[in-house]
Amino acid sequence: MHRPRVSRPDLHHRRARRRLLELRDDPQEPAPEVSIPPTDPANDDRIERLLDEAEQALDAGDAGRAIELCRQVQASCPDHAGAWFVLGQAHQALGRFDRAADAFHRAALQHPDHAPSWSALALARFEQCRFDDAEQAADRAIQEDPDDAQGWWVRSLLLQWRGDEAGARRAGLHAHHLDPEAFPLPPELSDDEIEALVEDVLHDLPPGLRTLLADVAIILDDVPSPETCRQTDPPASPLELLGVFDGASLMERSLEDPWSQLPGRIVLFRRNLARMCRSRDELAEQIRITLFHEVGHFLGLDEDAVADRGLQ
Repeated sequence: MHRPRVSRPDLHHRRARRRLLELRDDPQEPAPEVSIPPTDPANDDRIERLLDEAEQALDAGDAGRAIELCRQVQASCPDHAGAWFVLGQAHQALGRFDRAADAFHRAALQHPDHAPSWSALALARFEQCRFDDAEQAADRAIQEDPDDAQGWWVRSLLLQWRGDEAGARRAGLHAHHLDPEAFPLPPELSDDEIEALVEDVLHDLPPGLRTLLADVAIILDDVPSPETCRQTDPPASPLELLGVFDGASLMERSLEDPWSQLPGRIVLFRRNLARMCRSRDELAEQIRITLFHEVGHFLGLDEDAVADRGLQ
């Protein structure tokens, strides 16, 4: 499986957390569902400094440090919504979608009208393949703030996964309209263009390898199924999988096992490939990399061996 760490949309965590502060301090806002004890101004300043450091750590790619700083905040203020929100983003950056979802849910319960907490929860649930829960959270985000771009983006993912391409495109366009930097429109290649790229890649392979691949079907699919995502431990995010080799590798084939002689197939997930690219040229290159990656699995190379050869 080709599942590089995907750069998720810029969640603007500082802006979202600042909104949490506004909700806490605004007397016009409804009272939160969970009571918050009186705070000490000096402690508030310390908490904000810690969360600023946590966000800086996230920006620097150090999610572990961000988690440590959030835990320091929670030691003195266990129900701090901002700490739960940033903690969720740190876990999400590490691919710990269950922990991320729990943290975002805690933040949302503290301030039920904070749309970014609900849309972040929706994305985490989507990455867990919990699509009904993701839909509920995305709907809640849009209900709280119709201009919550991430809520619309997650809705587009859900519609696409369910096969409603027209609805997915409308929701995705709306997310792009609301925040074009965080939610750029993915580049598109036609089926014919992708097939031509595949032919070029195969043509560049050694003749002997091309012969071995003659019976391997190369299939274009839109997005991976939940069953495909659950083939790994832990399960892969539906956003992450770019391609998969399905079948027995050359190293696994045996004359004593006729099932291992059945032809395999390579599946490329075109929507995920497009989503991680900013241009047609970048998309074409990513298709090449993904195809080479899956050919490596066909040859019997594991993920580490494929990575060692630069096919990741």
